[in-house]
Amino acid sequence: MQKILKLFLTMFCFLLISAAGAQDIQVLLKEADNFEKQLKEREALDKYKQVLLTASVNMKSLVKAAELNVLLGNRESDRKQRKLYFETALGYAKRALDADLNNADANYVMAMASGKMTDVETENKKIVAYVKDVKVYSDKALAIDPNHARAHYTLGKWHYEMVTLSGVKKMAVKLLYGGLPEGDIEQAIVHMEKCRLLEPYFVPNYLDLGKAYKENHQPAKAMEVLGRLVKLPTRSSADVEQKAEGAKLLASLQ
Repeated sequence: MQKILKLFLTMFCFLLISAAGAQDIQVLLKEADNFEKQLKEREALDKYKQVLLTASVNMKSLVKAAELNVLLGNRESDRKQRKLYFETALGYAKRALDADLNNADANYVMAMASGKMTDVETENKKIVAYVKDVKVYSDKALAIDPNHARAHYTLGKWHYEMVTLSGVKKMAVKLLYGGLPEGDIEQAIVHMEKCRLLEPYFVPNYLDLGKAYKENHQPAKAMEVLGRLVKLPTRSSADVEQKAEGAKLLASLQ
């Protein structure tokens, strides 16, 4: 009887601890969300990292940590620091994918982080591998969830960049890939328009969609998209710069 009682008490204590831990995680996630709304991305990232100390495979925190490291890396003028942020983002993306290979968010952040690595990597073979990974993981995310807005954006941007590729990245892809991967500006527009439908306040998509319409010789459509861009609410510190870039591009088309 005493053994049964001890077992019951042990299980009860375990359940209490688990419940308290789950509650703490929800508090931290709420605090992180609030910091993001206040455009305090570093503080938000710290909260997501705290969650991961307790729940190392918390998918939301892994995805957000990857996204925020990219956002913070984009601000860095120092190439080494920017690369460190992007490598950290890729590390979180890999952890998310290891936790669940068939999770659309995990595949999306792998594509997103791989895309950022193409901007800072100097080794040609790695650049080409990252270019391929953007396509592979974007496709996988959309196979899992055809309505994943940011996966549509990432794939659309991949198509746009394959059409407009220049510099070191283009040379590396030509030499090692045996030619350029097949990019299609119409597909870029299709995917970005799908993202616009699914996530109508996602600023980066509007900026790149405007560029895609310009590249496709559709200035009226480009102006329509960029006109909407500059009126969007600011939801991250990156939005400020992207809206300013969009305003300059719009002015150049008028």
